[in-house]
Amino acid sequence: MTRRWVGFTVFLVLLLAVEWGTRTGVISPLTLPKPSDVLQTFAELYSSGLLFQHLLPSLSRLAVGAALGASLGIGVGLLMGLFSFIRAGLVPLVAAIFPIPKIALLPLFVIWFGIDEGSKYALIAFGTFTPTVVATYAAVDNVDRMLIRMGQSFGLSWLSIVRKIVLPGAMPGILAGLRISLAIAIILLVAAEMLGAEYGIGAYILEAGSLYDLERLFAGVVILSVLGVLVSAVIGAIEKRVLNWRS
Repeated sequence: MTRRWVGFTVFLVLLLAVEWGTRTGVISPLTLPKPSDVLQTFAELYSSGLLFQHLLPSLSRLAVGAALGASLGIGVGLLMGLFSFIRAGLVPLVAAIFPIPKIALLPLFVIWFGIDEGSKYALIAFGTFTPTVVATYAAVDNVDRMLIRMGQSFGLSWLSIVRKIVLPGAMPGILAGLRISLAIAIILLVAAEMLGAEYGIGAYILEAGSLYDLERLFAGVVILSVLGVLVSAVIGAIEKRVLNWRS
């Protein structure tokens, strides 16, 4: 509890320092807006209904794209970790596509899937897929082989070994990979919404930036930051529930 208050205190001190700096002129208003003005802008967004008008489409795109990418990534990563033949065939392919900047593929996805929702789902799914595959494969590969041999010596079937030894042993690595994948998904969500989206946090930030409206721009950034914190909290809650055997 004490450590949580330390983090909150540091964040509050930083906000107060920026507020003081912008009010006294130490920080130029062309560089950073007053946090109080950003808070007021956020309140206006909420009261006008624009907050949910932009937030709900973003949440929908993030949920669909990340769910597709993460589920496929976990499935492929498990297959690579469990079957040597599949691993031999897919490791070079994953190694080839993993370093590609996913944002650079957005024009290609627009050509393939159109400028509407399909390209946005595809970009987020692909960006979530590759790190999830790598994390899942590494997590399965790092499961202690002595535990597997012990399971075999006790006469457990292959399916029981996977369910009772491999999956629990790999779960911490899989969930850690999901943290990274979902953070990447939020980044790609903003990039996708900056191209051909009428509503969405990315479209809102792009419009605010083109008008040089720093209060609205930072309000959008705060929304993304809160979204990232909430996603991390959800993963943390899943970790506590799924990995309670470690405590």
